Amino acid sequence: MKEWWLHVGLMCIPLLAVYLHIPPPQLSAALLKWHNAGRGFNFRGSEIFYRDSHGALGSSDVVLLLHGFPTSSYDWHKIWEPLTQRFNRVIALDFLGFGFSDKPRPHRYSIFEQASVVEALLAHLGLANQRINLVSHDYGDTVALELLHRSDQNRTGHLNINSLCLSNGGLFPEAHHPRLLQMLLKDSTFLAPVLMRLTNYMIFQKGIGEVFGPYTQPTDAEFWDMWTGLRYNDGNLVLDSVLQYINQRLKHRERWVGALTSTFVPLHLIYGPLDPVNPHPHFIRLYQQLVQRSTVSVLDEHIGHYPQLEDPAGFLKAYFNFIHSF
Repeated sequence: MKEWWLHVGLMCIPLLAVYLHIPPPQLSAALLKWHNAGRGFNFRGSEIFYRDSHGALGSSDVVLLLHGFPTSSYDWHKIWEPLTQRFNRVIALDFLGFGFSDKPRPHRYSIFEQASVVEALLAHLGLANQRINLVSHDYGDTVALELLHRSDQNRTGHLNINSLCLSNGGLFPEAHHPRLLQMLLKDSTFLAPVLMRLTNYMIFQKGIGEVFGPYTQPTDAEFWDMWTGLRYNDGNLVLDSVLQYINQRLKHRERWVGALTSTFVPLHLIYGPLDPVNPHPHFIRLYQQLVQRSTVSVLDEHIGHYPQLEDPAGFLKAYFNFIHSF
C-alpha cells in the first residue's frame, strides 16, 4: 500500500498517451460548407486554402481579407455576403500554419513568408496588377504592413494596394499585451511542446473568451469551430513556431510602423475598445498620435478583440463609410 501512488501513476500513463494523441474534431456543417466553397493552391510545396467569391456586377473592386491568430479565414464569415454585394471579388485565405492550409513542422514561420503567400495567391488568381483593398485583423495587420512596405518600396511582386483597413492588431509592440500562454509559447522554452500537447478545448475556450466582450461571447458552436480550425492538420503543434510573429514585430518595428506612418495609401482603423490585447485608451491614443493620416472608427464600448465577429453590422458600416470616402 505504500506504493499506491506508483500504481496510480502507471495506470495514468496509457490514459495520458491516449489524451495527447486525441484525434482532431470533425468539421461542423458550417465549417464543412466553408471548406467546400474554397480551393487550394501550391506555395513552395505547401497547400494554401483560399476562398474567392464573385459578387457585385458592374464593379471591378477587389477586397482581400487577412485573418488573425490563432483562427482562420472563417473569421470573416459573418460579413462575407454583404461584402460580395459591394465588391466584384471577395477573397480570403488561411495563412500557412492556420485553418485549412498546410501546417508544416518543423518550420520557421514568419510574417515575411505570409506576405509572400498573399502575393503568390493574387498572382495565381491573375490579380497581380489589380488594385486591391486590404482588410486585416490581428496577425493579419502585421502581414498587411509588410505588404504595404513592399508596395511603397516598389519591391518585386508587390501588391497594388488601393486601401488598407486594419482592426485590433498589435501594431505597436509597446502597446501590445499578449496572453500568458502566448508568452510562454513564443519564447520556445522547454515547456512549449508540453503546453501545446496539453492545451485542450476548455483551455482554448477560456483563453479566446477572455478577448471577447462579455456581451458578445461566441456561442458554443462558434467556440468549437474555432477549436476545430486550430486542431485541423495538428495546428496546435505549430503554435510556438507561428507565435514567433510577436518577436518579429519587436525586431522589425521600424520597418512596419514606418510603413504605416509614411504611406499615402488611404488608411482606416476599426477598433473594438474592450480589447485586453491592445487596450483602450493607450493603443488608440498611440495610433492617432503616430498615424495622423488615418481615419478611425471606435465601436461600442462592449466590443472586444474580434470586432468583425462581435459586431458585424458596426464593422461593415464603418468599413463602407471608409470605402465611400475616397
